[in-house]
Amino acid sequence: MTFAAWRRPRVILWAAASVVFLGFLIALEITARRLGVTGPLVSQVREVIFPPKSGFLLYGGMALMMVVLTWRQRLIGAGVAVGIDAVILLVRWVLDAPATGGHPFGTGALWVMLGCAVIAVTRRTGAERALLLKGVGLGLALVAGRKIGDIWLFITAKTRPMVLDQYVATADHALGNPSWVVGRIVEASGPVGNHVLDVIYAQLAVAAVAVAMYQLRHVATERRFPVHHLVRTFLVIGLLGPAVYMIFPVVGPVFAYGPGASGTGGPEWALLNLWPNTPSPVNVPHSMIYDGITPRNCMPSLHTAWATAIFIHSRKGPRALRIAGTFWLIATLTATLGFGYHYGVDLVAGVVFTLTIEAALRAFDRGWDRSAIQLVVHGAAVFAALLVAYRFLPLEMARHPWVFGPLLILAMLSVIHGYIRTTRQWEPKAAPALQAEPQPEMV
Repeated sequence: MTFAAWRRPRVILWAAASVVFLGFLIALEITARRLGVTGPLVSQVREVIFPPKSGFLLYGGMALMMVVLTWRQRLIGAGVAVGIDAVILLVRWVLDAPATGGHPFGTGALWVMLGCAVIAVTRRTGAERALLLKGVGLGLALVAGRKIGDIWLFITAKTRPMVLDQYVATADHALGNPSWVVGRIVEASGPVGNHVLDVIYAQLAVAAVAVAMYQLRHVATERRFPVHHLVRTFLVIGLLGPAVYMIFPVVGPVFAYGPGASGTGGPEWALLNLWPNTPSPVNVPHSMIYDGITPRNCMPSLHTAWATAIFIHSRKGPRALRIAGTFWLIATLTATLGFGYHYGVDLVAGVVFTLTIEAALRAFDRGWDRSAIQLVVHGAAVFAALLVAYRFLPLEMARHPWVFGPLLILAMLSVIHGYIRTTRQWEPKAAPALQAEPQPEMV
């Protein structure tokens, strides 16, 4: 790249963003080490040799990287990844060394991605090198985003001992305590319903990869990435969401008012053991201390945010993809409430959070005009107003549910309506067909 190219505003912006992101990763690594855990950088390097903790996600990342390859190259890459994992499994079996603390597969996918990066640097030039490196970066970014999120959650548990669940649970009365309602429904569905929702909840990244693969299906032939795609929204949501957790730490109804989940939390930390059978009482809320293990990852609900992003980006796909996006959104909302991981007001905030980020990313691509600024400011203002209301008006919300419940829904709908109306205006208009001019009649 020439010096003149480096002076382009967009190149300078991306270079500055890369430096800031690298600094953020280093700071996160140092913070994690001080808290006694492995940071995202070291964790990713360890997976080159040791059993990876993100087996499925590594193959998802490899699948995203392969959008820049030809079908022949994809088959070769997939075969090499599976072959490497098979050899590693065989060696571990012979040496009687099980994949303790990680998945038995995924190393092969990581090696293939790193191998493609080496090929890009040593065997490719110009636009081909840049495209292949972008593909590798996209795949690794998906995995890195998950690791950054995990560290963020651990930091929230260690640095935010006091949680605001009483405030959120009280405010949730304005919506009729949906977590308690859906929790009883899921409980009544038995082990089958629980298992299906658990799989959907845990494998949200798989649905994201499926939608992203559709959006990026023409990259190999067109030799360029689309201007905007789902992976970018996913990563930004994952980076910004935990910052809100630090401001508004909440553990969720199954922890604060129930038996806990996955071996963390539990009645010894819960205010009362009520979920999902008895709604929380309407009393003057106070912040309460909780354990140093359970993430404070409720406000906003990022599972709702990610599922909403999948729904939005599946709208321009074929009918099957649109149906799948709708199903995944409904099932994710059901799981987040039914498992007691979130309050209803968390979901409202999650939807507003996603639409604001999505609007900002689209505006960044097309240019900031009045409509873009209004949409992003409106979304940010509604999100801030929701947090303020949950913190300072929970009693009023609980005592007047027929006033505040509709207001919450209307606030969310105003952002949804503004997003749909504005983004439709941004869509390129089809040029009208040229009509032939009438010919003079022959006499």
